[in-house]
Amino acid sequence: MNDRRDGMGAIPFEGGTAFRVWAPHAEAVHVRGDFNEWYGDATPLESEGNGYWYAESPDARAGHEYLYAITHAGNTFDRIDPYARQVTSSVGNAVVYDDAAFDWEGDAFVIPPHNELVIYELHVGSFVAESPDQPGRFDLVQERLDHLVALGVNAIQIMPVAEFAGDRSWGYNPAHIFAVETAYGGPDAFKRLVKTAHYMGLAVILDVVYNHFGPSDLDLWCFDGWSENGKGGIYFYNDHRSATPWGDTRPDYGREEVRRFIRDNALMWLRQHHVDGLRYDMTPYIRSVGGIGLDLPDGWDLMRWVNTSVRDEFPGRITIAEDMQRDPRVSQVGDDGAAFHAQWDGAFVHPVREAVTAMDDLHRSLDEVIEAVTTRYNDDAFQRVIYTESHDEVANGRARVPEEVNPVDSQGWHAQKQSTLGAALMFASPGIPMMFQGQEFLQDGYFRDDVPLEWHRAESFGGIVQMYRDLVHLRRNAGGDTRGLTGQHVAVLHANHDDNMLVLHRWADGGPGDDVLIVANLSHREHRGYRIGVPAEGHWPLAFNSDADVYNPDFSGIPAADLHADADGHDGQPAGATLDIGPYAALFFRRA
Repeated sequence: MNDRRDGMGAIPFEGGTAFRVWAPHAEAVHVRGDFNEWYGDATPLESEGNGYWYAESPDARAGHEYLYAITHAGNTFDRIDPYARQVTSSVGNAVVYDDAAFDWEGDAFVIPPHNELVIYELHVGSFVAESPDQPGRFDLVQERLDHLVALGVNAIQIMPVAEFAGDRSWGYNPAHIFAVETAYGGPDAFKRLVKTAHYMGLAVILDVVYNHFGPSDLDLWCFDGWSENGKGGIYFYNDHRSATPWGDTRPDYGREEVRRFIRDNALMWLRQHHVDGLRYDMTPYIRSVGGIGLDLPDGWDLMRWVNTSVRDEFPGRITIAEDMQRDPRVSQVGDDGAAFHAQWDGAFVHPVREAVTAMDDLHRSLDEVIEAVTTRYNDDAFQRVIYTESHDEVANGRARVPEEVNPVDSQGWHAQKQSTLGAALMFASPGIPMMFQGQEFLQDGYFRDDVPLEWHRAESFGGIVQMYRDLVHLRRNAGGDTRGLTGQHVAVLHANHDDNMLVLHRWADGGPGDDVLIVANLSHREHRGYRIGVPAEGHWPLAFNSDADVYNPDFSGIPAADLHADADGHDGQPAGATLDIGPYAALFFRRA
């Protein structure tokens, strides 16, 4: 038939709904649902001769529930549509969903340039909730976007929202990757969140999971009845390559229909849901069986195909890999690269967290901090996402940074000083900075999907919130005089290992309004009259002092002042200046 509708799953059109499903080992396929009173044989699908089955129903409309009845080896069983855009639950029915019915009201948001991004990672179920017994929803997140706008971030990264088992989860156990989690509000509610975020100037980056599916509530398992070696059937590897840390459910990246299934999913989020980027979960398990190396070349090739498709169709948007193995090929374009725009950088988070959480100054490694600050991939500072807290770093046996600093007093002086010093180093370093929900008001403990943020802390620690706001302001060059923080360049001007003192120079093109000088004291001792080298003589106004008592009356409040660089060179620089700095503090100076 030449007039068959393109696409997969349920495809609404003016005269009804078309259905297409891939089930190469099925002997017969029927679709049953509200539109045919769930009668099993009422709507048969016709084989298209290539493993796909197709039918049209003039009675099926958006909102109707349905299932596929698949016959294999004489047995008939129900399956949820793998391409279902909406489900009643992870173990319920598929729902015919019309993407075109949503009114985007002309949404044409453009994500900021990658070197200007400041990301805020959040989990819908715990970001905000009406009660501890109910998981959060998209509409509740939407109501808190004004806090993020006031904080100054310009992108939110949302942990996975594809339908998962139950109502509470981190989201890394996707049961139906095309459907939006019902407990969060479903597809229309997610689109409203994205549309509102865009209206308020926030890009939306979505976490997706392609290294495994499930492992529970997984209708993809033995979808059409066929499997080998007791494995998962057509959507999965049916040999040793199926094994992952999360179950025997790695997709078969070498099978064309599965590759297209994953690519279709990635592009759906950008096309139909208007998201501005994708962050792939644990890419080492896409490119290798054991998480090390490249022994799954089909997985590597799949990532390159999807990322190149995104680059071609959506220039300017961003794909991010959680790879954590410092491999420049991950964010490299070309035959050898996976073509991600950026990757989460283990070279930053681990040494910086160790430096700022150690209680003994002797246990800080300035060399490791310097390496963390200066690491780059493919000579591009913005091919990495840098952070001190993420959902992984504050769970699985590790707590939030303030609690790592002092488990007995996670709200005390040391916890506040050292955690904010880590944040200052993040915003001072080349890369795309990312915060994790609640970091700005010293959320402690460890991340759990059933424990909502304690929003009262935003008022209790209003000074710390203001500090993060000031740091974001500087990082985004909101005042027009710290452009160097969005630039490619960094130089270490001074490294005093005995006193744990570090001086950095950041710049894009250099000169007034561009050059930024950062002084970091990773020690419990304050310094008075401390001399450093400066790139140019003249006036360097103080732009930020993390030790200021405006952030906390208990901070030392050393009256850090502007730098007046003289011609007496120091540290190999043409000029020099003296300064005062408090303990565990960072100072930012701009070039007037």
